[in-house]
Amino acid sequence: MTEPNPAADTAFFGHPRGLAYLAFTETWERFSYYGMTSLLTLYMVQQLLTSGHVEHVLGLAALRSLFAWHGPISDVAFASLIYGWYGGLVYFTPILGGWIADRWLGTKATVVLGALLMCGGHLAMAFDASFLVALLLLIAGSGCLKGNISTQVGDLYPAAAESRRTQGYTIFSAGINVGAVLGPLTCGGLAALYGWHVGFGAAAGLMLLALVIYLIGQRHLPDDRVREATEALPPMTGDERRRAVLLILVAAMTLFPNIAYPMIWGIGVLWIDQHVALGPVPPSWFNSVDAFASIVAVPPLVALWAWQARRGREPSDIVKIGIGSVLTGLSALLFVAGTLIAGPGEVHVGWALAGFFGMGVAFLYYWPVLLALVSQAAPRQVKATLMGGVFLSFFLGSVIMGWVGSFYDQMSPVRFWTIDAAIAIVGGLAVLAIARPVTRRLAAPAT
Repeated sequence: MTEPNPAADTAFFGHPRGLAYLAFTETWERFSYYGMTSLLTLYMVQQLLTSGHVEHVLGLAALRSLFAWHGPISDVAFASLIYGWYGGLVYFTPILGGWIADRWLGTKATVVLGALLMCGGHLAMAFDASFLVALLLLIAGSGCLKGNISTQVGDLYPAAAESRRTQGYTIFSAGINVGAVLGPLTCGGLAALYGWHVGFGAAAGLMLLALVIYLIGQRHLPDDRVREATEALPPMTGDERRRAVLLILVAAMTLFPNIAYPMIWGIGVLWIDQHVALGPVPPSWFNSVDAFASIVAVPPLVALWAWQARRGREPSDIVKIGIGSVLTGLSALLFVAGTLIAGPGEVHVGWALAGFFGMGVAFLYYWPVLLALVSQAAPRQVKATLMGGVFLSFFLGSVIMGWVGSFYDQMSPVRFWTIDAAIAIVGGLAVLAIARPVTRRLAAPAT
């Protein structure tokens, strides 16, 4: 197989052809993931945990006993705990998938393994008995796929092509958000019309499509056969170790927006239901607004960065991450402004829409940019491992977000959203404060 020439391949809107295959693969993988998770809690509460079903689920009684160590828990609490740990582990396991790719299989084979495991997991959702097995397969499959497919995006570009690489990750992120918008709408609609397992079946079918697209595009992806000889690579130098530590620091600082941003998916919807003038619109529909924003904002944002790059004024990746965190906080402040202006009345829906939309734009500034930075600057010996490791920010952010959100009903909406905004803004300012020295230390390309 001939490795693609990343400098010459500009067939996909100025980017390598491989980007198209990776983006479309991720679109349908995220379609299946978000489609399935949109059904998961309701399915457990309304069917799986009811009499006639719960008795047949392998291992479920033991898991309930583990979660209920402090006393009996309700079905809703049990379902919430299962969902929380499932979502958290999905973001924890990519570091293991990166280790498998770095030390054993290589990125291509690990992505294929992950897709196969996820296909099996979706299919296992069709049976009560294999429910927990299904979740384990989906967790393992996502861990193998997520970080490694992101690594391959960066490998499409020459080491010096920082701006194009960041644009590429932004386009790739748009594919994620297309899946995030369409998955819940499609799988949820099918489940409502034809039953839970038809909805889960749609997720399985689209995951299979993701695998087919990835296999078709193999010849346009970087050749990672060198990873078979990873053990023969020289030990990291002192400079490479320092670079790895700096990347871990930057990734850790995205914890702040990853606490503040996901708050809108749970507490944000509850706030809308309680305080926003909606009319007949279901509050749950707002969970597609930020994903939609992360799609439509890509072309103008890529154009802006390209325009700034031509004039030598494009912000560094570290600065962009700081801007994204600050924008997350400013978006939360829109909820505060709407509440203050409304007074004792209902908040105008425009404030909620603007806040959710702003969160989606902010995400483009910090998350795909972080992936691009790690891909470009990480030492080759640990690149896939670090790429998987950045997802720990989502894991910890989700856990802390749930803890912060538990105080929502103990304070006013103004105070709560001000705290949420402060978390992101303080984190963003901290990133901006260290941006210049960190950028200088990361300037040398990884070897």
